[in-house]
Formats: sequence, structure tokens, C-alpha cells
Amino acid sequence: MNDFSINEMQEMQRTLQDKYKDKWEPICPETGKNKMLWMIGEIGEVIDIVKKHGGTKVATDIDLRKELVEELADVLMYYNDIMLCYNITADELKQVYIEKFQKNMNRW
Repeated sequence: MNDFSINEMQEMQRTLQDKYKDKWEPICPETGKNKMLWMIGEIGEVIDIVKKHGGTKVATDIDLRKELVEELADVLMYYNDIMLCYNITADELKQVYIEKFQKNMNRW
């Protein structure tokens, strides 16, 4: 299986946003804050699964693992919406990620 790229995710989010453009908030800087709040809610759902069942069980139980991955996918969907709201490209994210990685590698 090939890697799942940020560009692919963003294209899927654009398609989803276009389909529901009359029902959902538009993708623009003004709604980026709301997308962040929705993403935090999804992160809370991820945390609840692990807190309720424990990390080992979530990692090994097929049904719980599927639930965890589904919630993480929701987090990524909102993450990509946020990137779209602020017009952050995959290349821009990659560059900053590499810089942050290098900074962290030399931190201690």
C-alpha cells in the first residue's frame, strides 16, 4: 500500500467541503478557529477511548483499534480543513516540520 499523502487528504477534504458547501461553514481564515475547536473535540474522543479501555487493550483489540483509528481520521480531517482555511500547503508544512525536527534533534 502506498503512503497516504497530505495532498491526497486535502483534495478529499476539498471535495467533501464542496459537496456540503451549502450546509457547512466555508473554508476560509475566519472559520479556521471553529475548525480547531471541532478538532479538539475529536481529540477528546480519541483520549476517551484510551482512557476508558487502556492503551494496551486499544492497541490489541480489533474493534477498539478500529474505533481509535476512525476517531484519529476525524482529527486528520479537521486538521486538513484547518490547513485549507489558512492556505497551508503540504510543501510549506513539510519545510517547517523538517526545521522543527532538526531543532528538536539538537535540543538536549
